[in-house]
Amino acid sequence: MHQASRDLAAEQHVIQQCRDLDVKFIRLWFTDIVGTLKSAAITVDELDHAFTDGASFDGASIEGFARSDEADMAAVPDPSTFQLLPWRPREQAVARMFCEVRLPSGEPFEGDPRNVLKSVVARAARLGFTFYVSPEIEFFYFKDSEGTALLDGGGYFDLTPLDSGTDLRRETVLTLEEMGIPVALSHHEAAPSQHEIDLRHTDALSMADSVMTYRLVVKEIARRHGVYATFMPKPRSELNGSAMHLQLSLFRGEENAFFDGDDPLHVSKAARQFMAGLLRHAPELALLTNQWVNSYKRLVPGFEAPTYVTWSPRNHSDLLRVPQYRPGLEGSTRVEYRAPDAACNPYLVLAGVLAAGLAGIEGDEPLPDPIETDAALLSAEDRAARGIESLPASLGEAIQRFQSSALLRETLGAHIFESLVRNKLHEWQEYRAQVSNWEVARYLGVL
Repeated sequence: MHQASRDLAAEQHVIQQCRDLDVKFIRLWFTDIVGTLKSAAITVDELDHAFTDGASFDGASIEGFARSDEADMAAVPDPSTFQLLPWRPREQAVARMFCEVRLPSGEPFEGDPRNVLKSVVARAARLGFTFYVSPEIEFFYFKDSEGTALLDGGGYFDLTPLDSGTDLRRETVLTLEEMGIPVALSHHEAAPSQHEIDLRHTDALSMADSVMTYRLVVKEIARRHGVYATFMPKPRSELNGSAMHLQLSLFRGEENAFFDGDDPLHVSKAARQFMAGLLRHAPELALLTNQWVNSYKRLVPGFEAPTYVTWSPRNHSDLLRVPQYRPGLEGSTRVEYRAPDAACNPYLVLAGVLAAGLAGIEGDEPLPDPIETDAALLSAEDRAARGIESLPASLGEAIQRFQSSALLRETLGAHIFESLVRNKLHEWQEYRAQVSNWEVARYLGVL
């Protein structure tokens, strides 16, 4: 394999850690285009070879990865992502590393979502920016994977005995922090049996890796306690869905590029341009932020989820929100993006969000006025007069908006762009052909 740039010192450090920690197996992780975690295990004896040549696999078997003439691929571990898996035995332990997917030539594979994010992050760096992200990730605990029987009747910030998930969250937080993923906050969410854990902000690539790890840890801890955790966007129609709200900021070195002490909201021109880019491209981003048929059952009025392309300093139903400035904490100035759900592919979402924000900065996009009321309460005529656009209301509409996006085709590359469209068209067509229980109950007795 062609030798790409390597950090030999980091590789040797990992090999020494494996000896010191009695690591026997290394799990090599990467995702397909929809964000499903893929894994293969090697023994520690094969680690040096994996660093040099990668672990070979059949890309034709991975969703969205390969055409028939480019099936052979290799997963090359990133030594900076080495971590023990705490739930595995400590003798002959198991560790994991995220991988870069490469072609037999050694070149990065254009269909690897992690490579896409690395590319957009590198473009931001050339403009002088580091992209920081803190996600607030919601999920449900159910009694098993066969249904949606609730574990508790708790509500927002409730504590035991209503919140039977307290110990589950505690063990999850401890496991995440043991893996080097710091947690900012954990609590019961608004819906019964719904929970949220917020990860402390870090750079976008590290955070995407952390989100993938987070979802596995949540599910693993739940499984060990005999319950089921799900990131399905809307598992029960009468309850709020599960979001992944993103707290976003750009830094120039140690300075928060989103802060401006002279601005009424204490946000800079760059922050306003970034927001304008997000608003302009939000409808076409929806296929990334909300990629499943079920995602659009969450994005309906009445459940604190955004349905219109609006922003506000305070309204929690808007797509974009500027959290209130706290004196002396200029570094925490940020923008909250509320569209993504908890089942998205974090690599593609962060790549698309960053590309849209940078397009706003580079294009000097003007930020429209904030909406001081819930746009859903306005008439269609009022929304039209104010230029308020709707987010896609279905996966089919999201596919159409995505297909027309020159920005996302350029950002994701033709391979991922076209593969994702094929995947989602298949899902949409399959869904449209189904007859639901609601339809049978509504129509069978009267038609």
